[in-house]
Amino acid sequence: MKLSKSFWQTYKEVPSDAEVPSHQLLLRAGFINKTTGGIYTYLPMAVRVLEKIKNIIREEHEKIGAQEVLMSFVTPGDLWKKSGRWETMGPEMVRINDRKNNDFCLSATNEETITDVIGSAITSYKQLPANLFQINTKFRDEIRPRFGLLRCREFIMKDAYTFHLDKKCMDDMYQNYFKTYSNIFKRMGLEFISVEADGGAMADAGSQTHEFQVIADNGEDDIAEVKSLDYAANIETAETYRGDLEFSVSTELKEIETTNLATCEDVANFLNIPVYQTLKTLVYTATYAKKDGSTKEANYILMILGDDQLNEVKLNNYFSGAVDIQPTIEEVLKELSLPKGYMSPIDREISVIVDSAIDLDAGYVVGANKEHFHISGFTISRDVKNFKQVNLRLTQASDFGPDKKTPIVIRRGIEVGHIFQLGSKYTKSMDASVLDQNGKKVNPLMGCYGIGVSRTMAAAIEQFHDEDGMVWPPQLAPFEVYFAVLGKKDETKKLANDIYADLKEAGIDILLDDRGASAGAMFKDSDLLGLPLRVLLGERDYDQTEELEIKERKSGSIHKVKRDELPLKIHELLLQLGSDI
Repeated sequence: MKLSKSFWQTYKEVPSDAEVPSHQLLLRAGFINKTTGGIYTYLPMAVRVLEKIKNIIREEHEKIGAQEVLMSFVTPGDLWKKSGRWETMGPEMVRINDRKNNDFCLSATNEETITDVIGSAITSYKQLPANLFQINTKFRDEIRPRFGLLRCREFIMKDAYTFHLDKKCMDDMYQNYFKTYSNIFKRMGLEFISVEADGGAMADAGSQTHEFQVIADNGEDDIAEVKSLDYAANIETAETYRGDLEFSVSTELKEIETTNLATCEDVANFLNIPVYQTLKTLVYTATYAKKDGSTKEANYILMILGDDQLNEVKLNNYFSGAVDIQPTIEEVLKELSLPKGYMSPIDREISVIVDSAIDLDAGYVVGANKEHFHISGFTISRDVKNFKQVNLRLTQASDFGPDKKTPIVIRRGIEVGHIFQLGSKYTKSMDASVLDQNGKKVNPLMGCYGIGVSRTMAAAIEQFHDEDGMVWPPQLAPFEVYFAVLGKKDETKKLANDIYADLKEAGIDILLDDRGASAGAMFKDSDLLGLPLRVLLGERDYDQTEELEIKERKSGSIHKVKRDELPLKIHELLLQLGSDI
């Protein structure tokens, strides 16, 4: 492509709300244009990157027999009502009505649509497994869109869905997709980690689910990793361990005056003990649905070490049978005689859940259920009648991995892919069934596999950039070579066009800067755009040496090359750059 005939504009300034590098650079380099909050127009340079991402995705999906479909962006509300998600999806789903007042929505995801397709098209186990994917627009009305394409409202997503007769088939396909996703992100040249994740409301309890995280300093997710153990997990679900802590021995209960000392830190400082020798007491109320449609509530005391934090994801997973789980309101705490900052299970008839890091036989300092007083010597195994011990704590940077002796490393990541096993969650609710080998009607098991296409482009920039601009890997760059021409002679312009034509014929994806801009302007735009290689045809230098200059964007290395050697050298460098990532 020749820049003189292209639609491309760069900018020196970016809006103040562009906080992260990818957002700033996508705007400055003329890749996107903001339409409104969280909604962007993809300009030609961005489209070229997006198409490269899509092509890699398509090629890898074809290898595992996935067939491409294209589902409607606007879907009827009846499908969502059938699955039960019309109400539960919440305000992120945009609901609309047509002129006949029929309910529709902008697709936030497509489990309902694809299940409806399968339910109407497949009747026998002989037609399974089914393996379909699409690359399409999605819309989620984020309450606070930010970080450009990393958290926007309208985005491009690849979503795949598989249907199976039995769990073994579903497990086998899950492994196929795991390998496929790994291949996809490797081919893109991205540094990524596959991590154990939480399926949330999407997946059945206990189902397999993994996230694929691109490593980046500005990542939203914390990842606990132990490379030597081949272990990585989102911090929300990580099973990590505290080191050998010296807990106090169990003693008789002793009341201690702790006026205006309502936190574990304050009490530990006052008593000159480690904070982990105190216990943090939290009270939560779980709401359960009854068969008659009403609800009932139950209160629970949660106990974690004084310097630990509660992991809300683990808590919600433990109470997966509840409609809701929330901190108990102050009025109920007063009814239970549990003063905030000074409470504990002592002499209280209430179910207790104890974190797995707590030594049940050690002595701790806890609230005395009396304002401005605590009690020492508290021992779970002795002083609590009704308790269960489960993992409730949030992983800390000082934790150890599954072997309980190798330190973890906390890394920052951007989620670009997520694979789930959905089981029969949707096929049951939407009455999609097939006849098995015995003629019995069964609901197929389902898998779901998503990649944020536009998000992957932004994540790649977060991983590959410097102070001058983007630094694209060859696999994703909008072009492979930025061809800069310095000189005003007609012979130089003709030579540039001839070289440009030769490189295109050699299969090199090249961008010719023939705008006649100054060297400084061209070099700034070249660095901002971040193509892997910059080829420079300098009029004076070429007249003297008949050499062109190749500069590697990532390393800054410079190579002097004769014209007839140029195509081979470019191919060699691109191959090397691609394999180095």
